Amino acid sequence: FSKGKYLSAKVKYMEDPPAHELSQEVKAYSISIITAIKELLKLNPLFKEELQIFLSHSDFTDPGRLADFAVALTTATREELQEVLSCLDMQKRIDKALFVLKKELDLSKLQSSINQRIESTISKAQREFFLKEQLKAIKKELGMEKDDKTCDIDKFNVRLSKRKVPDKVKTVITEEKEKLNTLDIHSPEYGVCRNYLDWLTIVPWGINSEENHDLAKAEKFLEQDHYGLKDIKERVIEFIGVGKLTGGVKGSIICLVGPPGVGKTSVGKSIARALNRKFFRFSVGGMRDEAEIKGHRRTYVGAMPGKMIQALKQTQTMNPVIMIDEVDKMGISFQGDPASALLEVLDPEQNKEFQDHYLDVPSDLSNVLFIVTANILDTIPAPLKDRMEIMRLSGYINAEKVEIAKKYLIPRNRKKMGLIAADILFKKDSISEIIEGYAREAGVRGLENNLKKILRKVALKKAKEKGKRKKSSKEIIDKSNLKDFIGKPIFTSDVYYEKTPTGVATGLAWTALGGVTLYIETRKAYSEKTLMKLTGQAGDVMKESSQIAWSYLASMADKYAPQKDFFEKTVVHMHIPEGATPKDGPSAGITMVTALLSLLLDKPIKESLAMTGEITLTGVVLPIGGLKEKLIAARRSKIKNLIFPKGNVRDYDELPAFLKEGLNINFVDHYDEVYKIAFGKKDDKFRKRASKKMDRAASSRKKGAKSKRKK
Repeated sequence: FSKGKYLSAKVKYMEDPPAHELSQEVKAYSISIITAIKELLKLNPLFKEELQIFLSHSDFTDPGRLADFAVALTTATREELQEVLSCLDMQKRIDKALFVLKKELDLSKLQSSINQRIESTISKAQREFFLKEQLKAIKKELGMEKDDKTCDIDKFNVRLSKRKVPDKVKTVITEEKEKLNTLDIHSPEYGVCRNYLDWLTIVPWGINSEENHDLAKAEKFLEQDHYGLKDIKERVIEFIGVGKLTGGVKGSIICLVGPPGVGKTSVGKSIARALNRKFFRFSVGGMRDEAEIKGHRRTYVGAMPGKMIQALKQTQTMNPVIMIDEVDKMGISFQGDPASALLEVLDPEQNKEFQDHYLDVPSDLSNVLFIVTANILDTIPAPLKDRMEIMRLSGYINAEKVEIAKKYLIPRNRKKMGLIAADILFKKDSISEIIEGYAREAGVRGLENNLKKILRKVALKKAKEKGKRKKSSKEIIDKSNLKDFIGKPIFTSDVYYEKTPTGVATGLAWTALGGVTLYIETRKAYSEKTLMKLTGQAGDVMKESSQIAWSYLASMADKYAPQKDFFEKTVVHMHIPEGATPKDGPSAGITMVTALLSLLLDKPIKESLAMTGEITLTGVVLPIGGLKEKLIAARRSKIKNLIFPKGNVRDYDELPAFLKEGLNINFVDHYDEVYKIAFGKKDDKFRKRASKKMDRAASSRKKGAKSKRKK
């Protein structure tokens, strides 16, 4: 600073020109600003205080201060305010101030309009609410309207007037209605009591469907819906016939057992239609909680009745057809055993007074027709099985499947795809090829899926032709063009061997998926110790059968092949092909003995021969189950000669003639008969040949052992 290095500036205070020197235009602007401020005050009274402060220090005759005050009242941005303050020309300054003020005025008007509209809506709603409350109070005073509690009780009374309620139930309902009258409508207990009364009064007490007693009409319905199933159709007609004589039919429990896809569920619907009864279905597969059957107790939050009461509510009749699906797949847990809960439901002596945990009053289920379905009976508890009438749906042979496809599956799915009979034609060989190569199963579900696939592709082709306005032609499906629609065949032949080798026998098995052919293969190796190995995922029962077969053959070696050395120093490996598939059951006993005997004699069994039967240690052949399924499996594999236990003659006689046609059936009760059929009557020659061969092999082993000792 001492050296003179500093900045200096001259400051001059700007003064606005006096009022008498202002132009008329500036005065007009000032009046416009004052007018705008007055309008703004009407819209927003909060600005009055700021106006009073301004008047106490300034007056309206000073345009500069007026402009500053005007923009101060607004919600203008900082840039807009700075622009007004920095403008030195009075006329331009007051012009900008007026512009900012007008913008604020327009915004205030819009805000005021919005507020008025909202207040109008609120006041209208409040007015309507008050008027409705007043109207309700007036009607209540005049007895023209009832409260919610009275409405609920009246609704329950109307329901009860249309039902024949048992005396025990009526007593409970009366007590609950009296209890409901004493409760406050907003209390939690009121909701629990109201729901309980709702369920008690919604059950169709005393209401039954008018049954169909026309036998011809019922037969017509059953034939329309299903092909074959003679036993089931006869049982339903018997059921209707009894009802025609007695004037009403009590309930029954039918258990339909069969592999998937044979029509168990659809049979239930067909039975309900033939009887003119309502149908209700639910599945218990994987169910682990007995409350699903018998309901929850009312003490629990969200408690509900079980499936039986829900079925009565939904069908609104006390004699519906109730289907309990997949009963063989129920589970058990800490929450209870559903199978045990079904014991009361399916017992004709107990279900007259079935007690649901939620309703806690007796309900009559004796008029209900129960239809239970299962794939196998082994997993169903014996007490439950004892309560049911077992009816088997064994599956269909190829000829039956062809007829089912032609009469039922193709017409039904063709209609679903929007096609008509003139659009597509299935040749018989194409349906047979689908059954053999694409849908080898006991039922027809896979067959239907493949038919749907073909129909969808034909429908797509017709839709494209329609879009291009081309003339549509009939699509013919035969064996040659089948792969164009559903690809290459999935299955090959069930027959592993064109000619059965030594040590192999063909058996017949029965699984949850139907009947199958089962090969038993054996091979031997000489060893210092005797051993038999079994592979192929065999279950405990099948393992025991293999031990019985080995023991029986060892005890009877002198009879069939007098060479004990075979059982003293031989390792026999028995294998059941398709090792990834679990197998169990005793019916492969005679097949295992035959395979071992074929290995012992070094002779193959008779061609095109399959067998099934349980064997004992004394050679007695015991009866087996699943005869029809095994017969179907034999026909599918084109096996003509079969060996069955004599104890199954009665089951065989009940089978339809077309299933037995072209087959040579041999019934046996001892393994001696199996031996004669499998190896022929000229067995002495083979036994002698096998004996000599075994002698030579034994002597050579002894010589080898002596030479080793000498060395």
